[in-house]
Order: sequence, then C-alpha cells, then structure tokens
Amino acid sequence: MTHRAPEELDLQLLALLRADSRRNVSELAAALGVSRTSVYSSIERLERQETIVGYTVRLGEEYDRRQIRAHVMIKLYPKATSATQDQLMTMPEVAGLYAISGEYDLIAVVEAPHVNRLNDLLDAIGALEGVERTTSSVILATKLQR
Repeated sequence: MTHRAPEELDLQLLALLRADSRRNVSELAAALGVSRTSVYSSIERLERQETIVGYTVRLGEEYDRRQIRAHVMIKLYPKATSATQDQLMTMPEVAGLYAISGEYDLIAVVEAPHVNRLNDLLDAIGALEGVERTTSSVILATKLQR
C-alpha cells in the first residue's frame, strides 16, 4: 500500500469516480494502491464536506449521439425571474440552466430525441409566463466536453 497526502488521494479518487462512479471500493483501492478502509474514509469525508453531493449516470455514446441539443438564450421580464426559472427546472429536457450577464438572463441547454420534440420544447419555453424572448442555437457537434 502506498502512503500519500490525503489531498492527493482525494484528487485521484475523484478522478476515478468521475470516470465511473459505479466502481466498487475494492477496485478503487487497488487502482489507488491503498486499503479499502482508506477509500471508505475518503469517500465519507468528501460526502460530509459536500465535495461529493451525488452520483450520476453518463449516457452511452450511441444514445448521446442521437440527442439533438440546443442552447436557448432567454430574456426574462424582471418580476417573473424566479417563477420562470422554477418552471424551466421542472422540464426534464432542460439539462442545464445558467444565469448569465449581458442582454439575456439565462442560457438553457436542452436535449430532445428528435427535431419535432426540440421544436415543441422551444415553443414551450418561449410561451412560459415571464419569458420576454428567446434565441436558440442548435448544437451541431461536440468538440470537447469534460
């Protein structure tokens, strides 16, 4: 077993979990060259510190390739900001929602299985109470995603 600083172990452990959060503790311990107890302790500490706040699913390449994505820039009426954001967050096709500076207030990253569904989704976002206007850009190819 290798002895290393806890911070170094945490960084390596987080990298392994980001690549595959389903790896079991024995595999993680072997990959890191430490005991299972060390891995358990690190994970519990990282969860307690809220460095790790959940585990997620990464979509398969084939499924991911079939999704149509768009960035939707959204300009809101000032008094409706919170309620409109709440409505956007309930839409399962909204994969990300970001507050931004500039002419628009938000950028939503939306995903749909086909063009017709994307069109319906863009219409639904534009029709939300509190939305002044939207501008959408369909993502044609992903060049880098980390």
